[in-house]
Amino acid sequence: MFENYRVFETVYAGRPLVVETGKTCGLSNGSCWVRYGETVVMANVTASEKPREGVDFFPLSVDYEERMYSVGKIPGSFTKREGKPSDKAILTSRCVDRPIRPLFPKDMRNDVSVVMTVLAVDPDNSPEIAGAIAASIAISISDIPWNGPVASINVGYVDGELVLNPTLEQRGENNRLNLTVAGSAEKVVMIEAGADEIPDDLMLEAIIKGHEEIKKMVAFISDIQKQIGKPKFEFESMELDHDMMDEVEALVGEKVKVALDTDDKNVRDARLVPITQEVLDTLSEKYENLPEIIGEVMYKLQKKIVRNWLYEGKRVDGRGIDEIRPLAAEVGLFPRVHGSGLFTRGQTQVLTVCTLGPVSDAQRMDGIDEEESKRYMHQYNFPSYSVGETKPSRGPGRREIGHGALAERALVPVIPSVEDFPYAIRMVSEVLSSNGSTSQGSICGSTLALMDAGVPIKAPVAGISCGLITKEDGSWMTMVDIQGLEDFYGDMDFKVGGTHKGITAIQVDIKVDGLTYDIIKEAFAKTHKARDYILDEIMLKAIPAPRETVNKWAPKMLTTKVPVDKIREVIGSGGKVIQKIAADCECKIDIEEDGNVYVSGLDLEKAQKAIDIINTIGFDPEIGAIYKGKVVRIMNFGAFVEIAPGKDGLVHISKLDNKRVDKVEDCVSIGDEIVVKVMEIDDQGRINLSRKDALADIAAKKASAE
Repeated sequence: MFENYRVFETVYAGRPLVVETGKTCGLSNGSCWVRYGETVVMANVTASEKPREGVDFFPLSVDYEERMYSVGKIPGSFTKREGKPSDKAILTSRCVDRPIRPLFPKDMRNDVSVVMTVLAVDPDNSPEIAGAIAASIAISISDIPWNGPVASINVGYVDGELVLNPTLEQRGENNRLNLTVAGSAEKVVMIEAGADEIPDDLMLEAIIKGHEEIKKMVAFISDIQKQIGKPKFEFESMELDHDMMDEVEALVGEKVKVALDTDDKNVRDARLVPITQEVLDTLSEKYENLPEIIGEVMYKLQKKIVRNWLYEGKRVDGRGIDEIRPLAAEVGLFPRVHGSGLFTRGQTQVLTVCTLGPVSDAQRMDGIDEEESKRYMHQYNFPSYSVGETKPSRGPGRREIGHGALAERALVPVIPSVEDFPYAIRMVSEVLSSNGSTSQGSICGSTLALMDAGVPIKAPVAGISCGLITKEDGSWMTMVDIQGLEDFYGDMDFKVGGTHKGITAIQVDIKVDGLTYDIIKEAFAKTHKARDYILDEIMLKAIPAPRETVNKWAPKMLTTKVPVDKIREVIGSGGKVIQKIAADCECKIDIEEDGNVYVSGLDLEKAQKAIDIINTIGFDPEIGAIYKGKVVRIMNFGAFVEIAPGKDGLVHISKLDNKRVDKVEDCVSIGDEIVVKVMEIDDQGRINLSRKDALADIAAKKASAE
């Protein structure tokens, strides 16, 4: 029945990888299943027969679709089906999009759709890597024009050794690197990384090690393509008329150079308006389609001018090739918020605000990987006004998700552990003005806000980007701190975040067929020098170290741990005990299954009172310990004092005060809070208390202190 069914097998990073084609999805332009261990991902690629009218760009869509059945879960949503993609799925889509997009013909305008569907997941074998390989195979064997193949791999750094496609166990606490590399047979085409202050030379070594394995996979895919690949279809080229471009350049080339020669984006845009109109007025009769393609015409002309300038060592704003734009940093901008930082680099300006909350505020994850929650969250907003445009806000898109994740990865390695700092932390970066590398601005702004909020980060982190210009003869040059125009018309946006010690995050976008190791090495060196300057000369002068305490408006967090068998007593029937403690002490209390207790409240004394009550419930009272309790019952011979819910003891009338007490009511009333000392616990668990001895001990301590 399946005449075209074929199976191809290889070994990738020491584990079997199987490719199946020809059995399913016969109407796709290209389709395959990739089995990596017990992980199975299906990829399909389709293309429209002809371009849509008026499209002046290459419309490629890449989607990584997680299916909860792949891990044996039923979705937790109300509808019990998958909804919008998770952040992890969006990030994976971007990691597949970036390496394949530059390899499609520049002049093709046919719609192309790549869909990876996760069918089964073995946690030891990454579905993201299997999906990237499946996408490359599907495009390669299809009839869609493409200059691949490429492949992807993960690299970890476990117990001092670089590991390819680490298993679930290897990706645990001992792993200091989460690096994804994509490459062709000759070059590296994509880098995405989160790292624990990894040195530049070690990061380069990891990239090279990953690329060596990628070359074997690319050869395997090329062999499949030779055996079953379809002939590539002919497409309608949208290459601009060279004679028309020459005529436009002759007409307004010098004027465009003058218009571009400014560091102010608004001035530049205003200068280009009359020049564009001049081109239309002069050449529209000769070239009838010019009004439809004028945007692309002006783009091509500006691109040529800017690239030539850069290669000659001239930058639009007059800076040196490795010179950073003017910088500014400020903290503590707003009352009431827990921490804030404003970072400015040229016309790029990012405001980041930090909010601290109880650990229970951590984000709950409903995906197909092992991560169930995260207590450090970073979100990034890119409003239209930041680039001088007018359009309504419609929530975060893929770009916002990607940039937020990059900034989050950059800071995660320096965030203190939950044991050292028992808070959930939410960062929000608001891009106020954008002219290049706002994601790196949000890294700097986040460091400022965290330090302003009193978060004891292990080291400050800064971010900077490096650009690239290449020529057809293979020559190239790089420049630091690219602004929007240089990013738009250049070949690379190499973003690196890190501390003085090493790299914590990388994201690389390229528009050419790949990067050599020499380009990567130079980018690492330049970005390291630049971020050291940003940290020392700007950020650490604004705030040299984290504040000693959290903001007064931030919740004060205290922790304790009770025996697991005492958790039920702390909670009480129907939650009555813990709810009463929370209400009386005006705080929030979270108890985990392992007995860890987190108490948060604005008033530190009340939070400590809650901790004391919980400890009293969780542990048997100690003889000699002093507690603050409430009088709950009065008898002729003394008063019963509750030192914790369900735990009370007797203060005999002779132990109520330093002087003689004739009547209990003369000394205390029901509801009074008094200090008591545990004097004795008899064989039946009955507790004898003394207010007299507690007062004496407190007075003695006070006298000693004085």
